[in-house]
Amino acid sequence: MACLGVFVAYLPVTTVAVSLPAIQAALDASTAQLSWVQDAFVLPMAAFILTAGVVGDVHGRKKVFQAGLLFSAAGAAVALAAPSIEVLWAGQALAGLGAAALLPTTLALISHAVPDHRERGKFIGLWATSLLMALAVGPLIAGLVLEHTDWRWIYLLVIPVSLVATVFAARLLTDSRAPHGRRLDWPGQITAAVAITALVYGVIEGGAGSFTDAQVLAALFIAAAGAVAFVLAERRSDSPMLDLALFRSPAFTATTLVAMITFLGLIGFFFLLSLYFGLVQQLDTLQAAWRLFVVTAASIVVGGPVSRLMHRIHARILITAGLLVVSGALLSMTTLDADTSFVSIAWRLALLGIGMGGILTPMTATAVASVPQHLAGMAAAGNNAFRQIGGALGPAVLGALLTSRALDTFPAHLADAGISGAGRRTIVETAREGGLGAVAQMNLGAQTGQALGAMGDAFLDGLRLCLIVAAALTLLAALVSAVLLRPRASSAGTVKAAAQPVPGTVKAAAQPVPDAVKAAVQPVPGTVKVAAQPVPGTVKAAAQPVPGSAPPPAR
Repeated sequence: MACLGVFVAYLPVTTVAVSLPAIQAALDASTAQLSWVQDAFVLPMAAFILTAGVVGDVHGRKKVFQAGLLFSAAGAAVALAAPSIEVLWAGQALAGLGAAALLPTTLALISHAVPDHRERGKFIGLWATSLLMALAVGPLIAGLVLEHTDWRWIYLLVIPVSLVATVFAARLLTDSRAPHGRRLDWPGQITAAVAITALVYGVIEGGAGSFTDAQVLAALFIAAAGAVAFVLAERRSDSPMLDLALFRSPAFTATTLVAMITFLGLIGFFFLLSLYFGLVQQLDTLQAAWRLFVVTAASIVVGGPVSRLMHRIHARILITAGLLVVSGALLSMTTLDADTSFVSIAWRLALLGIGMGGILTPMTATAVASVPQHLAGMAAAGNNAFRQIGGALGPAVLGALLTSRALDTFPAHLADAGISGAGRRTIVETAREGGLGAVAQMNLGAQTGQALGAMGDAFLDGLRLCLIVAAALTLLAALVSAVLLRPRASSAGTVKAAAQPVPGTVKAAAQPVPDAVKAAVQPVPGTVKVAAQPVPGTVKAAAQPVPGSAPPPAR
């Protein structure tokens, strides 16, 4: 059921992304209005994913899971019948709320059903495969729909799948919740929602217009103030929505930062790649979908073996190696041009998919395993929230870089193509006001071919800059992984136990043992037991586990 839930959550991401040109034509939407079709989905998902994790811990994860499915079905139904762009935004927002409820609860349900962290890794691998499967089939579904019927029908599949899953969940799922008396943290909920919404809104609007606009500066100021208020609220709360003590675990901190940085670069890249296929290579939706399928297919193929290797190879090696492969794949695409063949680009996309497949499962499994089991919902929600923030910011940040670079070089490419004078000024002004895509809609007569060629060259200039930035971001994520995800070191003679103050756990302070005493560490599932063997004349030192306590966060 968890795999089906994450499939429903992520299916709208790619089906809508490749259908944007058809939506724009059908609803007569401007470029700014079109950009909010996806943002209407991302904003509520990023803003309320932490809230959904807490509500699941307090009131039951099964209930929140079912609510997420129903919200997804309702959003798809509204979008399916949308007569205007505003109604489509509303449908996307409902679907985003559904995704916010599904992502943390699916991982928390897995953690509850499979308490053994080694066995749990296999199921998280299946969860990650389901996520990738949704990203893979989404463009293919959209391509087939758009070839034969109206764009609205891309939303149809989500409705029956969500409703059937809701019925089966009622019969098959066992409800679970945090056993340590968590409560709703309203100051945390409100300040987090304000901070995330203002940040994503400010970056999106800044990328579309200018970061010096008054409304953008106001949004970024509100985001900063909201973030400070959130930290203060969580530090004072007896039952925080996101316990800041979790960040004392290097494993949780590393996977959270890696998730945010990686998704900022990768989601932004996929957004630009779809534009490259459409604007530069002039491919239709289905042709572009098959190329994007190469990435996710390679990720799915690699994901299975990687989930099994997690028991033999440390997550630090798997995640860092995967990020390095992704960086290499991104840099290899800086040589793309308008005439790059499918075969030439396919191996680069496959390499990118292989790297992604090596990251997702160990990253998610490490985040969930790095905290006590009763905080799995909080950890999953926190990790997913930062991942979605990165995913929301990626298209805006890289899109702004691409637009700025492309508009800077566009006049020179037009001049090289033989277009000058008033014609060139008109084309450049159109591109500045409506984006590069607006140039393709202009009636330029005999100069159409030269203008489109110059537009493609300018786009490629911007794309190359974005690929370098995305590769740099993944290299930064690899550095974070290599530094923070170090295996726990052991020392001879003295046992050092560093207890992390996480709600519901017991602090354990290891006392140094005299040299005459030998310390033997006996691993017991779920506890750490330090037993000192007595020597005549010495004192026995034993750290006894407290009933009901949880293991300290993994490092």
